[in-house]
Amino acid sequence: MSDINARHRNALQQELERRILHGLALEWETALWVLESTHRSRMHKPLFRIKPLTDRLGYWSAERREICMSSALVLHHTWDAVREVLIHEMAHQFAHEVLGAANAPAHGPQFQEACHLLRANPRASGSYPTLHERISGNGQSEKDRILLRIHKLLALAESKNRHEAESAMTKAHHLIAKYNVDVIVHHQERDFESIFLGKPALRHFREDYHLAGLLQDFYFVFGLWVSAYVFEKEKMGRVLEITGTARNVQMAAYVYDFVRHFIDSQWIHYNRNRRFNRYRKTDFAVGIIEGFRSKLERNSQTNRHASTDRVLMKIEDPLLVAYTGHKYPHTKSFRPKAAGRDPAVARDGRRIGRDLVISKGITEKGVSRKALIEDSSKWTEP
Repeated sequence: MSDINARHRNALQQELERRILHGLALEWETALWVLESTHRSRMHKPLFRIKPLTDRLGYWSAERREICMSSALVLHHTWDAVREVLIHEMAHQFAHEVLGAANAPAHGPQFQEACHLLRANPRASGSYPTLHERISGNGQSEKDRILLRIHKLLALAESKNRHEAESAMTKAHHLIAKYNVDVIVHHQERDFESIFLGKPALRHFREDYHLAGLLQDFYFVFGLWVSAYVFEKEKMGRVLEITGTARNVQMAAYVYDFVRHFIDSQWIHYNRNRRFNRYRKTDFAVGIIEGFRSKLERNSQTNRHASTDRVLMKIEDPLLVAYTGHKYPHTKSFRPKAAGRDPAVARDGRRIGRDLVISKGITEKGVSRKALIEDSSKWTEP
């Protein structure tokens, strides 16, 4: 029996690594499309390898024409973190094969230019923290003290007293808006991060797009649907990627998870005796998001009228606009296909959404995202 179990584990491990390697190759091809055609034509697909690395997250080997990725990274971190390192190593390949940096310093001018052209993070190697480690890191800066105040307010929003819960959430959103407006108006320096929300998929439901719009409109992040590898299907699909300061990304990610969980729990209760299909869940979910949006809009108007501070309205962050304009040079708009809807179900969702209160706030451990290995047991064996 032990031999059978060992063979089973070995087969699963081999299948997992095969899918990861296939995903790395597809992501490499997709990342090239940010380049001009003359540069893109000079990049040739390398070999990909996974192996234990103790001192770095990955590396480019010019001798072997190989991009090697740390097994700890690809098995225990999220795919957006893996992809960040992959594109960093692609920049090393580009600097060597396209810009002629064979004898230049590893992180010299040619490499910096390659990072600029590929939209790569020049620091995503060595002992540099991975994407979600950076976002979840807590310091003692002013912005972390503000984050703690927001956390405490949202903890108060757990109160069973409806008025107290609503008041705490409103104050938390007021503080989020005030802090971000002050940062933008006073031109404070800030760095931006980009993370995936939800899972890459070949298809997304209408509520996913509504929730993406809500985050962008109220939580000071920029959202875009980007290409990403879908492990279950072994194809490139799409996923929502949000960009903003680490704290805003962290907050938006928490709200995303909270609302998704709220929708699922409310749907189980609502549909217990109705037996509606998945399309009616979409109507219900969109209704909840619309109801919650109407509450946020109403609270924002109340705060602006009552506040003696600077006018608290959503203003455009010029640094974020410039950053995302460079990061995503080729974008296009699209509308999800509208299917038949049930107005009554949507109306019930809006009623419930108007009572939604975001509570608890950001955990001390930061944004939680599943690593690849946690979901591998659901995959079909080879």
